[in-house]
Amino acid sequence: MSLETTDEKELIRSYLSGNHSSLQILIKRHQNRLYSYIFLLVKDKQLADDVFQDTYVKVINTLKQGNYRDEGKFIQWVMRIAHNLVIDHFRKSKKINFVESQNNDYDVFDTIRLTDPSIEEQLVTNQIHSDVKKLLHYLPDEQKEVIVLRCYAGLSFKDIAEQTEVSINTALGRMRYALINLRKLIEERSIVLTN
Repeated sequence: MSLETTDEKELIRSYLSGNHSSLQILIKRHQNRLYSYIFLLVKDKQLADDVFQDTYVKVINTLKQGNYRDEGKFIQWVMRIAHNLVIDHFRKSKKINFVESQNNDYDVFDTIRLTDPSIEEQLVTNQIHSDVKKLLHYLPDEQKEVIVLRCYAGLSFKDIAEQTEVSINTALGRMRYALINLRKLIEERSIVLTN
């Protein structure tokens, strides 16, 4: 059986037995999803590169120490490590701005277009996204986190629940309250979010 089609449990076992190419296959399998997730949280390429690398250093150390419990959720475990590293970074730097960025190389909202927008439409859209991102900073951390994980990282509520170690109902509740609070903030500030 080829390593490319081997399941994650076997790849981990193979890596721990000394086959380093098994870990490379695991990393390749999930690198795009993990990197995108990290980048959407930090909005900075260099920081995303650092967190990505630190994540896999931690993964390797944890595997080598025998502290990984295989529950068939390897990528969720790796993403939780990355998430915690991002939180640690922002705690250390005393700035919790998961979403706002001056770097507009990639924005999830820009990918959902059927036709190319005019310059005017693009300016309006950019302003709307900027306004929403600024409003996120007024939300409680748990609500901001679920918005980022759902809308920017594209995680399911099941994955969000696992990532944040709460029930699915709690994750859904946080999203509901986040949207209610965003609507209130939009009304209070008389922000127009139409294109």
